[in-house]
Amino acid sequence: MAPGPAPRRKGAAGPAGGLPSVRQSLRRAWQDKHLVLFEPHYTPLVAACLCLAEVGVNQWVIHRVAYTEIDWKAYMDEVEGVVNGTLDYTQLKGDTGPLVYPAGFVYIFLGLYYATGRGTNIRLAQYLFAALYLATLLLVFRIYSRTSKVPPYVFFFMCCASYRIHSIFVLRLFNDPVAMAILFLAVNLFLEEQWSWGCFCFSLAVSVKMNILLFAPGLLFLLLQRFGLRGAIPKLAICAALQVVLGLPFLVVNPVGYVSRSFDLGRQFLFKWTVNWRFLPEEVFQHRTFHLALLAAHLAALGLFALKRWHRCDESILSLLKDPAERKNPPQPLSANQVVFALFTSNFIGVCFSRSLHYQFYVWYFHTLPYLLWCTPPKKLAHLLKVLILGLIELSWNTYPSTVYSSAALHVCHAIILLQLWYGTEPSMAPQEVKKQPLKKAE
Repeated sequence: MAPGPAPRRKGAAGPAGGLPSVRQSLRRAWQDKHLVLFEPHYTPLVAACLCLAEVGVNQWVIHRVAYTEIDWKAYMDEVEGVVNGTLDYTQLKGDTGPLVYPAGFVYIFLGLYYATGRGTNIRLAQYLFAALYLATLLLVFRIYSRTSKVPPYVFFFMCCASYRIHSIFVLRLFNDPVAMAILFLAVNLFLEEQWSWGCFCFSLAVSVKMNILLFAPGLLFLLLQRFGLRGAIPKLAICAALQVVLGLPFLVVNPVGYVSRSFDLGRQFLFKWTVNWRFLPEEVFQHRTFHLALLAAHLAALGLFALKRWHRCDESILSLLKDPAERKNPPQPLSANQVVFALFTSNFIGVCFSRSLHYQFYVWYFHTLPYLLWCTPPKKLAHLLKVLILGLIELSWNTYPSTVYSSAALHVCHAIILLQLWYGTEPSMAPQEVKKQPLKKAE
């Protein structure tokens, strides 16, 4: 009887040219199962498992939970007006009111209009949004794998445990998830030093919904930090040029109408839909002085974070205007945490001081909450308290209609996160993370 193959030596390379096989990786994960949920090193494995689980969760939601019509028909009516030849933005409207989103929204939902049989095939639309949900998760997980801040067990709360987020994607078909998915693609490009393409995608996200501008102060700071004023101008020009190109058909017909409708910063919100200011009297909620106070607080918070948390303490803030090679300290590539911290905190500050948050707006910052809570050392805020804050925020967004207590609880949670971001981080966190190395040429 011929001898069988010699047993493989422990640790010997397999047929994959020295790379561990999937079986070996799973065996190692099982052996270290007590660490899998806590070590960021295992983020890709946990992410893969959760994405597979989400396929089943979304399938179940689509088939078992009733679809609720809110804005989908209005979206389809608005883009149908474009199909019929109407390019005057003031004449485009749906059953919930006029079209108030920039041109990128029109083109994307025009594609959905044709893909779903003029908006009639709701089930297909739900599956397309389920695919968008999974793509968003993959983009977010890729960001978190680069930052190595969030323990993998937290991702369960970011995926399977949020009823409201699944509802926003596959039961309501809002445009907010579309804008956020493109935004997370832009963040991934920034992390890869693809700044030009990242700015292109960032501007594309703005063209779907204007809330993406809440990330803009952080992006401007990063561009100045990375390139200086002279180098940042071409990147900003990409953002501006794309808006012009996308809006050109509508700008030619009625430029004032297009700009005033799609970039209306003074829009009034209905008190009955607010999630965050329910504890205020309606006359205070609608008062212009209250709006101006929120704007002032928003700008002040951004200024403080830019000066004290985003910027290196050993250089003047005016040094950002110089070319990197002319600065006091040798130029260094931006770390993943520098990029993500500036962008996510910029957006979070905007959410904290928003004039009104509606239920679909939860997706504006939901996927950033794990980073915002876990980017500071554990001793600053205990793990259990961080999970509790996630739970209270979820509960506040799932309380319909909102109440005095749910909106107050939401503000308390926001305040705790903001304070721990301020007191739990240092202005010079970047130099501790980035080793001295040649500055990589950015695109």
